[in-house]
Amino acid sequence: MKLPIFIADAFTVTAFRGNPAAVCLLEDILAEDAHQQIAVEMNLSETAFIRKLQPTDSFAQKNTNSTLTFVTMSGELKARKAEDGIVLDFPLYPTFPQAAIGDTKVQDIRYSPDTRKLLVRLSDSYDRSFLETLKVNTEPLPQMEKTGRVRGLILTLKGEPEGQRAPYDFYSRYFAPWVGLSEDPVTGSAHTVLGSYWSQQLGKKELRAFQCSRRGGELDISLRPDGRVDMKGGAAIVLEGTLTA
Repeated sequence: MKLPIFIADAFTVTAFRGNPAAVCLLEDILAEDAHQQIAVEMNLSETAFIRKLQPTDSFAQKNTNSTLTFVTMSGELKARKAEDGIVLDFPLYPTFPQAAIGDTKVQDIRYSPDTRKLLVRLSDSYDRSFLETLKVNTEPLPQMEKTGRVRGLILTLKGEPEGQRAPYDFYSRYFAPWVGLSEDPVTGSAHTVLGSYWSQQLGKKELRAFQCSRRGGELDISLRPDGRVDMKGGAAIVLEGTLTA
C-alpha cells in the first residue's frame, strides 16, 4: 500500500522552523496499530491522517471553498485561507488564579480547567532572552503532579515595547511531559489559553505572539465576539513523498 505523505512546518513561512507535522492522505481506513506505527516512523509529536468522508471526494481536486472543516476525534476544526496565512478557529479558554512557589521570579500563575494547562507568567523584569535560555527540567514534573489536573505547563512573558526587536505582545514556551512531550515547538492549544489571558492583561483583542522554542514560531491571534479565537500562521511544506506501508 502506497500512501501520499507530507511534512509541513506550521506557524512559520521558513522551512525547519515552526511546528512540524506529518500529514498522511488515506483512501481507505487503516488499522489503529498502523496509525501508531506510521506516527512512530515519522518521529514527530504530531502525525495527522486525513481520510475522505465520501467515496466521491478527491484529494487531487482543487478546493473552491475558502474554509475547510475537518471532523477530528477532538471535534470539528475549521481552517480558512487568508491572504498571508491560514486561520484556525479554536475555542477560547479562561484561566483562574493559582498559587505556587519557585526560584524564578513569577508575576502571575493561572490554571485552565478546560485544557488542564498551568500558565506561569514570569516577572516583567525578565526579557525574551531569559525565557529562551531558561533550562527547564521536565523529567520530575509527572511525579510531582500526579492528580491529573495538569497536562501541560505554559511559561509566558510580556512582550517588549515597540522598537525593540519584532513587536510581539507576549512570548511563551510549552512543556507536556505528562503526555510524553518534553517541549513542543509551537502549540496552538496553549494559545487558546494564552490568548484569553493576555487579552485581559493588555486590553487587546488582536495579539501577536512568538513561541520561544528552539525552532520558534509566530502566531496572530484574534478574539472573536462569539467567544472563540482565530489563530493565523504561515505554513511551509518541507517534504512530499509516498509512504509504503
